[in-house]
Parts: sequence; structure tokens; C-alpha cells
Amino acid sequence: MLEINNLSKYFKLKQGKILKAVDDVSFYIRKGETLGLVGESGCGKSTLGRTVIKIYNQTSGQIIFDGQDISNLNKKEYKEYTKKTQMIFQDPYASLDGRMTTGEIITEGMVIHNMYNQKERLERAYDILKLVGMNKEHVNRFPHEFSGGQRQRIGIARALAIDPKFIVCDEPISALDVSVQAQVVNLLMKLQNEFNLTYLFIAHDLSMVKHISDRVAVMYLGSIAELTESNELYKNPLHPYTQSLLSAIPIADPKIAAERQRIMLEGEVPSPINTPPGCKFQNRCRFVKSICKEESPKLVEIEKEHFVACHLY
Repeated sequence: MLEINNLSKYFKLKQGKILKAVDDVSFYIRKGETLGLVGESGCGKSTLGRTVIKIYNQTSGQIIFDGQDISNLNKKEYKEYTKKTQMIFQDPYASLDGRMTTGEIITEGMVIHNMYNQKERLERAYDILKLVGMNKEHVNRFPHEFSGGQRQRIGIARALAIDPKFIVCDEPISALDVSVQAQVVNLLMKLQNEFNLTYLFIAHDLSMVKHISDRVAVMYLGSIAELTESNELYKNPLHPYTQSLLSAIPIADPKIAAERQRIMLEGEVPSPINTPPGCKFQNRCRFVKSICKEESPKLVEIEKEHFVACHLY
């Protein structure tokens, strides 16, 4: 469904400085699959998601969607692309227009793409609200009249309204209560099975990512450190950064939690403006070698479908 080759997104700052938000990233997503994307805050996850669906134009690299190179689209092609791809945003409070009713929010994409007549759009809005666990009475209410979980459901309904093939879920549960998070994730999985959707699921909750994802990519400072199948990553993490992230996941059993060794990361995260030469993780890695300070590691396949960017392998 999606193939990303050497994708970079840089932002120009004052005094000629350049912030490397996404730096030479490559991966693919199969049809009907969920690829989880995890990492610390500020590592470039959301920027990558926004670049993939062309909210941002990439600085360099190639994006191939459904066999078509969409790296450089004209206005008409871009409009067609936005019909196939949608985004569920992180903040359900900020991503919905407070001056529009739920019905207007859900049908806006249909109006832009000239889909259905007015009566059919309203019927479609009713159907989608029912799909996401809401009532058709909600169609005339404004966003401020709903809870956080209900607003996120409206965000999901808006994304589904124009029958997309691919959805970027940008931390869709991080602003929600824990009790609501599971409901929203289960809803996303149900909709995926029903409509054969493909997801890029961005999150920093590793246990939730394992639950929803077929494969997981671990991102550090704009680059992918490790990429493999979900179960394989949790059983056999190879990159030192992945190992430290997984060691921080809480375990419900006190005995197992007491026996487990937590891998603490020391040192500061380097600035994405002035990244040092060599491996970006070098100043926090307990296995650092001289080559790590000189040469940046490439993402290579160590085992079948298990890719790692580390000089240890």
C-alpha cells in the first residue's frame, strides 16, 4: 500500500540553522496492515505521519502509494490523494472546528470531493456515527458538548466519511482517559477488519502498540532504529534504545516486576538541529564503540523481516 524511500523533512530556522525532523527514513506498509510507530516525544513521529499524507511536503525522498509515486503532486492529483488518505489527530479538542456541528464536520470531506447529494450526505453521517458508537441525535451538536472520548470518535467518523484506504492515527488515544483508550483502540481494530483499512499507528504507549500493530518501527531523533514484527520486537529487541524502552513498560505482576532489570538511559537527547556525526544514539548507549562516533549505521535486515540500525550487528 505504501512505500517510503529515504524520506527526509527538514525545517529552516533562523540564522540559517536546519532542524532535521525526519532524516532518511525508509519503510513499507502492506495492505490491511497496521504499522506501529513508537519513540520518545520530539523524535519526529507526527512529522513523519504528516509528511506521508502530504500535510507537509518532503525535503527529499520518495513516497509511493498504491503503486503511484506521489512525491510531487499537482493540485488535482493532491485532491485525489487526500480522498484515499486521512488522519486522526492527537488532540480531539483542537482538531475539531468549534463553530461547526458534528454533521458539518463529518460531511465536509464529502462536500469537498462532490460525493453524494445533501440528503445522502446526512444519511451517511448517521450511518458513520452509528459505526463509531454514537447516535444520530448527536449530528446537530457542537464539539464542546461532548467528552474527550466522544470527540475522538467524531474525529474517527470524519476520517471514515470519504471511504479512505489509508489512515494515519497520530497518537489518537494519548489525550483520553485510560478507560476510554481501550474502547477507541478496539473501535479502530473493528473498523479496520470491516473496511480493510491500512493504518500507520503513532504512539508512545508501547503496550497499546503491541495490541494493535502487526509490525512496529522504533524511531529515534528522526531516524528508524529498529523495525520488525510486533511479537518479535517484544521478545527479541536488538537495538539498545529499543531494549531500554521495553524495559520501562509496567508489568502488573509485582514478582516479575521486582526481578526485571530496568535499563536506564543516561545523557541528554542530542538536538535535531546539531546532530553529532555518527550514530545519533552514541551519547546514551552503553555499548558505544569508536565506529559509532564516526559512521552513521544503516538500517539493515539482520534476521528475516527484522531490521536494525546499529553497529553491534
